[in-house]
Formats: sequence, C-alpha cells, structure tokens
Amino acid sequence: MAKLGFLGLGIMGAPMARNLLTAGHSLHVWNRTADRSAPLAAAGAAVCGGPGEVCAAADITFVMLSDPVAVRAVHLGPGGACSGLGGGKGLVDMSTIDPATSREMAAAVRATGARYLEAPVSGSKKPAEDGTLVILAAGDRDLYDEAGAYLDLMGKLRVFLGEVGQGARMKLVVNMVMGGMMTAFGEGLALADRSGLDPSVLLDVLAAGALANPMFAGKGPAICADRFAPAFPLKHMQKDLRLALVLGDELGLGLPTAAAANAAFIRARDAGLADLDFSAVCRILRGERPGGNDPGGKGPAGN
Repeated sequence: MAKLGFLGLGIMGAPMARNLLTAGHSLHVWNRTADRSAPLAAAGAAVCGGPGEVCAAADITFVMLSDPVAVRAVHLGPGGACSGLGGGKGLVDMSTIDPATSREMAAAVRATGARYLEAPVSGSKKPAEDGTLVILAAGDRDLYDEAGAYLDLMGKLRVFLGEVGQGARMKLVVNMVMGGMMTAFGEGLALADRSGLDPSVLLDVLAAGALANPMFAGKGPAICADRFAPAFPLKHMQKDLRLALVLGDELGLGLPTAAAANAAFIRARDAGLADLDFSAVCRILRGERPGGNDPGGKGPAGN
C-alpha cells in the first residue's frame, strides 16, 4: 500500500485528508498553521515539520492550498515540497490556481524526477467531507492512473483533461459560472424582497422549474436566514473570478458577465465579508453596507 502525504489542512484539505486516513492509508501531513494538524494526528496521521518532509516520506503527496502565492511558497520555498521529491514519486496539486502557475509547478516538480498532476476540484466543504467532489485532472497520465483509487475516496467524478493547464482552465470556467449564478441569484432574492414578495416562496418556485439546481437549494435558505458560515470563502471566489478574467483576456475573449460578478465580489470583500461564505455577496446586492470583519455575528474562518 502506498504511503500518502497531504499538504494544506484548511476548510477543504482537512476533510479530504481525513477520507484518505479513514480508508486505512498511511498519511503524513503538514499545515502552515500547525494546530490544524492535531485532529488528524489524533486519528493516526504522522505530522511533519515541513512540506519537504511530507514529500520525502510519501509516494504520492496531495496538495490543497488557497492561491498561487501559497502554492509557490509551499512548493518552492526553503524546505518546500520540491526538496523532498525525487524519481518515482508523485505530487497531485488540488489547489485552484491559474494555468501559468500550474505549468510552472509542473516544471519544478518534474525537474526533481517526480511526476505532476493538477487536480482542482469542484465542490465545497460538504462535498469534501462526503467524498463527492468533482476532480478536474491534467498532467502525467500514469500518475492519474496510479492515484485514481485515492482520488475516488475524495470525489464522485474525475476527468482527465490532457496537458497541465487544462485542469486549471476547467476549474476557472466552472467557478466563473458559479460566481455569476450567485450574483444573479442574490439580485433575484433582493428584488423579490424589495417587491414585497417572500424570498422563501421564490426558492420554492425556482426549485419547481427549469432553474432548479443544488446551489440555489443549498444556499437559499441560509441566505434568507442571514447565515454565511464559510463552506467556500468569498475571498477565494473573487480570486477565481479574477483569474478567469485574466484567462479570458489572454485568449482575446471578453467576459462582461464575469466582470460584473467580480466587481460585486470585490465590493463584498472590501466591505469586510472576505472570510464569510461566497454567498455573502448577497448582502451587498440587497443594498446593505456591512462593516468590520464579522457581519451578522457569524464569524470569519481561518486558513
């Protein structure tokens, strides 16, 4: 049985790593905030002192970090992941980053003799806990095949998209659509409320017709109750919208709907909602002007 590693134990990474551990696999872990490793250590994971130590101990290391800056630091910094890689090993980066950063990381990993797979995921905290993420992979096909059984513990569907960069592109497309849907949904809820309609009845109407979808069904009641505990932090959605716009610009494609959504998320981020769920953009869309870092008393999440 392969020895596995996991770098990044935040909202998504911790439950993903736990699914590997629960299935009986040997697991070495590391997180920038050390105390986040404690629950997995109590469940049997070995906690390492740095990313390089994890990669040195593991045959395949999985990575789930917040953004390109974090990925570069963890992979390339002193004692970083690349320092522990070598021939025969594999690194599967499941972070959402731009294609250029993913290709840069692939080159660095391959220079050590190891193999690289990008595998960003579609889904948030609950699918991560349930092992029902959608995994968008690209890179070294032999590593995709070798890691398949472990990816299946974390996701309900995985697809292989070819060369490094294509998985990152697919993830940005998916999150761009999701961000646009959320802003349209928030405007609809706001307009219903301002019109004297019951937003909860709007949810019933949407659920019964062609617009029915899991995101509206899952987020709608919480939005109506002004609950925004983070399953996918708003600041990360804004980051993904920004990266999608950059990709569109590189390809000569205007994305006006995505640009409008990004502007709304920037306003929400700057209003102190960055660490709440991305659905908290609805607070801005309904005309509120929240201040501080803890609107509604729901509290921000750490990384």
